[in-house]
Amino acid sequence: MINYSRQSINSKEIKAVTNVLKSNYLTQGPLVQKFEKRIKNFCKSKYVVAVNSATSGLHIACMSLGIKKKDMVWTSAISFVASANAAAYCGANIEFLDISLNDYNINISNLKTKLFKAKQKGKLPKAIIVVHFAGNPCQMDEIYKLKKQYKFKIIEDASHAMGAKFKNNIIGNCKYSDMCIFSFHPVKSITTAEGGAITTNVKKYYDDLKLFREHGIKREFKKKKIRPKYYEQIKLGYNYRMNELEAALGIEQIKKLSHFINKRIKIFRTYKAELKNDLFIYPNISVNSKSSHHLFVILLKKNSKTLRDKIFLQLLKKGVGVNIHYIPIYKHPFYKKKNYSLDNSEKYYNTCISIPIFPTLSKNQQNFVIRTINSIK
Repeated sequence: MINYSRQSINSKEIKAVTNVLKSNYLTQGPLVQKFEKRIKNFCKSKYVVAVNSATSGLHIACMSLGIKKKDMVWTSAISFVASANAAAYCGANIEFLDISLNDYNINISNLKTKLFKAKQKGKLPKAIIVVHFAGNPCQMDEIYKLKKQYKFKIIEDASHAMGAKFKNNIIGNCKYSDMCIFSFHPVKSITTAEGGAITTNVKKYYDDLKLFREHGIKREFKKKKIRPKYYEQIKLGYNYRMNELEAALGIEQIKKLSHFINKRIKIFRTYKAELKNDLFIYPNISVNSKSSHHLFVILLKKNSKTLRDKIFLQLLKKGVGVNIHYIPIYKHPFYKKKNYSLDNSEKYYNTCISIPIFPTLSKNQQNFVIRTINSIK
């Protein structure tokens, strides 16, 4: 079976992790700070906070924006559930946005209409969680203009998009957003096994993020008489810290990020050139963007979930590891009470199949995937 994706780990990275096991630090320590600095330099952001998952990062990003019960938060219907759950943890009301079938990101035209109607009803969102689907950046300049007009905050869910660019701006520099969150799950651009990071250019957010990551505890106070190791909990926080083992792996992985992205680009271009089956539509990259190519999603031209499922199982039986990214969030039982049905999101879900793409996918493996897909009738 050729997996749809997998991590790429070598002996140098294994040694870096085993060195931590021999050191004085296992939990959060100097390597976490070093990893944060590497991300900051790569993304050209002012601040970085490493966490134990992108889900944790999204959660405390919402907390740092002051999102609370009954606040409105909007996000894409086509994403992993964490994009919505993070705001739900804060008690927010979640609204879902339809996608464009051109790039599978938030449909800007629909967003404009929804914001106009929401303003008339006095129900504008406090924040929009923007998802860079499959590593393909959203049209952030257009969303930023709407942010200025309608006064909402922007969180970038860049779980798929480490290494991507929009108009020569690296995703994570927060030019168009308040905060940006990355995932380091094994199938992402780089991995720390589990883990994530938040970038921001706002000092207040940075200070709050660190507090929420570490139980809400502050360890430095301006007091005349202070005991060694004195600390106080000043907010309700969580234990969302990254550990030294994860950071050691991340430090080595980020050195290879450009190489990983280039490998994914090569695989993407080969698919685009050699997939010839006219049953399918193949992905486009947004104008003025560089994708990190986290996923390669093909769409069946015929809007038929039954046919999609049949082809999906056929590919699995032939040894091609495929997946569905994603069921619309509003279809999950937890969110189903919202009674949504978004046209493009429904069509996308009925027809989407993710096929293998990862840096160590061999030429022979990719040729097998191409031959298999091209032979489908």
